Amino acid sequence: MQALLRRLPIESYVIAFTIALWVALAWATPNFLTESNVSNLMRQTPIAAIVAIGVMCTIVIAGIDLSVGSVAAFCGVAFAQMCRHDFGLAPSAALTLLAGVSVGLTNAAAIGRLGIPPFIVTLAGLQVYRGLALLLAGGMTVGGLPAEVKDFARGTTGLPNLFWTMLAVAIAVHYLLRYTRTGRYLYAMGSNAEAARRQGINTFRITVVAYVLSSGLAALAGVLLVSRLSIASPSMANAYELQAIAAAVVGGASLFGGRGTVLGAVVGAILFTTMSNAAVLLGVDPFWEMVLEGLLIALVVYLDNLQKRRQSGA
Repeated sequence: MQALLRRLPIESYVIAFTIALWVALAWATPNFLTESNVSNLMRQTPIAAIVAIGVMCTIVIAGIDLSVGSVAAFCGVAFAQMCRHDFGLAPSAALTLLAGVSVGLTNAAAIGRLGIPPFIVTLAGLQVYRGLALLLAGGMTVGGLPAEVKDFARGTTGLPNLFWTMLAVAIAVHYLLRYTRTGRYLYAMGSNAEAARRQGINTFRITVVAYVLSSGLAALAGVLLVSRLSIASPSMANAYELQAIAAAVVGGASLFGGRGTVLGAVVGAILFTTMSNAAVLLGVDPFWEMVLEGLLIALVVYLDNLQKRRQSGA
């Protein structure tokens, strides 16, 4: 039994903890499993999960992306401004996603060609794109959006449209990581970049893939967030980068690279969204929620390191 537990990936423990939390909350408050609350969770989680999936891709190659919250805000404001000025929903969304891809290309070029550490590049991006969001919005909330903008986030096809969007993104990225050569190269680079380079892997191209996915999905999250809120604020998606990194790490991604899964990132996002939802329902001070989330991250990382030491000693 102990040998089996040692072989279980960290995602298994997080899934079990999340299920236990749902059971406990169903017992603790009658409002948790109501149709309206579950529907709310299914609209909150997808945006956080999409950002976490993108950030997880950079963590897999032993990188990091601290700019995703600001990119989501900048792209969300840009999307809202285009919709407000009658660019059309589809062209506005396409141009917004293109802007996100451009951010990813810029980050990859700075990291792969100029040799600037990912932490510094994306920390600078955190400031730059938040500032651009403020400039583009004139420091104000952008409202007066067409009704079709909010219709998507509020629509359902059996399940909320936002949930289906997350599912499509998760399946696509999972396929890329699990079943393609590029996916294998992402993990190889994260495990040992120099060894990957010596084996003929184009590490710059892999860096481009990781950071384009991260920024592109952040841009998509910005569009979805505007659709859900029906407004765009330059301060929206604040601290999303920390939540995304936390979700990926709690879901089993290693900050040293070489490990991480889409399932883990999604489960991590579900866990943190559930904790936030529970705090509201139970009237818990949000400051305590932050403390508990931080302790949870530390505990999961400790258990993961403990598991690796046991496996190496087995």
